[in-house]
Amino acid sequence: MEIPIPQHWKDLWETWDLRAFILLSPSLQSFLFLVTLLRKRTFSNWIIMPLWSAYLLADWAANFAVGLIFTSQNSKCKSKTDNNNADLLALWAPFLLVHLGGPDTITAFALEDNELWLRHMLALVFQLLAAMYVFFLSLPKNELWIPTVLMFIAGIIKYVERTRSLYLASLNSFRDSMLKDPDPGPDYAKLMEEYRSKKEANHPTSIEMIDGPPREVKSVNRVKKGKLRDMDAVLYAHKFFQTFKGLIVDIIFSFKERNQSRDFFLERSAEDAFKVITIELNFFYDILFTKDTVVYTKKGYLFRFIAFAAVVTSLGLFCTDDKKIFKEADVAITYTLLIGAITLDVIAFIKLITSRWLTVKRYNLPDVTLRCLRRRWSEQVSTYNLIHYCVYHRSPEKEKILDFFGLTAFFDLIKYVKYKPFTNELRNHIFRELKEKSEIADDLETAKEVSAGKGDHVLRFESCPKLLPYVVGVDYDQSLLLWHIATELCYCDEYRSDDAEKWKASNKYREFSKLLSDYMLYLLIMQPTLMSAVAGIGGQIQFRDTCADAQKFLHGGSEYDQRIKAGWFKVISYGVTSFLKYSIFFIFGLLSPIIAFIVSIFLPIMHVVCPMIVESCGKTMKIVWNKAGESKYWCSVVRFFSEEKELDQPHITACKRILDVNTEVKPVQIKGDRSKSVLFDGCILAKELKTLESLNEIECKWKIMSRVWVEMLCYAAIRCSAHAHAQQLSKGGELITLVWLLMAHFGLGDQFQKNESRTRAGRVSYSDWYFISN
Repeated sequence: MEIPIPQHWKDLWETWDLRAFILLSPSLQSFLFLVTLLRKRTFSNWIIMPLWSAYLLADWAANFAVGLIFTSQNSKCKSKTDNNNADLLALWAPFLLVHLGGPDTITAFALEDNELWLRHMLALVFQLLAAMYVFFLSLPKNELWIPTVLMFIAGIIKYVERTRSLYLASLNSFRDSMLKDPDPGPDYAKLMEEYRSKKEANHPTSIEMIDGPPREVKSVNRVKKGKLRDMDAVLYAHKFFQTFKGLIVDIIFSFKERNQSRDFFLERSAEDAFKVITIELNFFYDILFTKDTVVYTKKGYLFRFIAFAAVVTSLGLFCTDDKKIFKEADVAITYTLLIGAITLDVIAFIKLITSRWLTVKRYNLPDVTLRCLRRRWSEQVSTYNLIHYCVYHRSPEKEKILDFFGLTAFFDLIKYVKYKPFTNELRNHIFRELKEKSEIADDLETAKEVSAGKGDHVLRFESCPKLLPYVVGVDYDQSLLLWHIATELCYCDEYRSDDAEKWKASNKYREFSKLLSDYMLYLLIMQPTLMSAVAGIGGQIQFRDTCADAQKFLHGGSEYDQRIKAGWFKVISYGVTSFLKYSIFFIFGLLSPIIAFIVSIFLPIMHVVCPMIVESCGKTMKIVWNKAGESKYWCSVVRFFSEEKELDQPHITACKRILDVNTEVKPVQIKGDRSKSVLFDGCILAKELKTLESLNEIECKWKIMSRVWVEMLCYAAIRCSAHAHAQQLSKGGELITLVWLLMAHFGLGDQFQKNESRTRAGRVSYSDWYFISN
């Protein structure tokens, strides 16, 4: 059965299918070039998702367009008709090689894309063969062969740049680049031959050990003290990047490298230290996800100049050629491709001369990056709150629909994850805690011991033995949940809604504890891959059981049982109803300009003709508006756009209800080990923390809690895989990644060798003569 498609539609598609994809390809490239400048500064899904879609579509569109050109050229060659446009088709083909090379700002969307460099190399070969075949079919009468050859040169350079960038960023290649030149050591055979000959000659002979060159004076005596300029921060960041980029592939660093980094950061302020590591992480991002490794070399500059000159020359030649035999639309498309390619290259050149890489290579040039792009990471902290999740949990019907389509995690990220600014006060607090740890970690054993603390070191130092079982005697993920619940209960118990801003400013440690508590739960639940080294599937199970326990307690046992028993009939009915409801909203949204226009004309006329009707309508609308304000839908909208979404009255009431539960008997004695819920264990911990108020000031209690949270953050940061940390750089960055790199610079962790030997067998001595070995 043939589908009845009108013939003029078919003709329109056959005429514009190739041209549409030819224009789509540079549009996607332009979008990628501009939007990728933002992706390391934000983790908003409204930017990441379109970027991911454009990244996948860009290659597909270019490949599809090459196929269309190949088919069109081949069919025209066989039919010997309409061959005038063959020259333009041959010119368009290498443009698609330029597009397949991609913009400088993105080569890989994720680290896994770097491992596919071989696939891109094979694609380069096949796409080049297809484009060259199209070009050969246009010979020998091709009047645009010189611009076409020049565009081939530019396209090959662009595509090779991308393929080589992917290769250099792949794990094996990156690891190989970190290997130093082979060092065979002293010539053992020659030394022993010399030793044997002297022994046979009965000369008094011995092998002496020569000390290696003495360790250089501490780097702190050679680095600049005081506040760092922007130029100094870039240069120091690049210096440490060259040393510590081996973190990505788990390189073990020398004791000398540890001391140089540690001495430098011990002399820095929190502001300067975080400035250096954020720039350093930008260098990590550049070598893993962009072309900077290839472009910022002498060969890179040369080939980039050749490619740009080829495109400009092609434009000049095309302008001077006779174009009367070509269709005007095709000529306009060709001009669009040429000017678009030149524009992107000019923008790339501006980026090149304002880059940190050029600042490093020509350190006398200022870092003139635009002010609006000075932010080097998102500078936000994602938060996720257990009580908020339980209070505003979705209906079971909606939950089943989302679970069926695999969209639960995506919509959880939109509904329950909130973003808070990373304040200078919190930055200083974290830096101060890490600096104190580094100051006592003079040797590697102490550094390893300090890094192993997950809150217990702070509790021992603050003489809080009653709280140690909630850290030492439990797994890390269970401890995190316990302290999160306890922090939330204590926070809401003290919350004052009458003057919230003044109340928050009264105790900064309370705000630190709240923010870090929600952030660590976000990492545990929403970033399981990042936290896999410290929390496995057990943490997810405990979270789910705890949420179920909280919902059952808050909503009542019978009501909770009814909520979880949602049959598929109810689910389908809910889905159909929701679809119709949002379809009506969508239609009204489309018609709203027309409705507003009609009302703006109709109301003044009615006010003159019949004012009583207008007055009656006004009263009715007021009643409807008040009723709408009382509806749950309107409340949800207000809650979504309000600043403090997680601390409204239902949330606070839920926390106080949990805190009021009698917990004289431990929950495990009542529930056994069937349920992994830690809700009321967290309640017991909250009550233990409240007892500290009678012994110390409230601020002291929150200071202890904030220090525990920083130590738990450090424990997770140093144990998460470097690969997982690097993956976050393309999504706006995470606070835990900054802490990971800062700990490495402070010499905390186990990525340093335990000892260093500076002696070697250097000479064979006999009597008063010395034979020095090579």
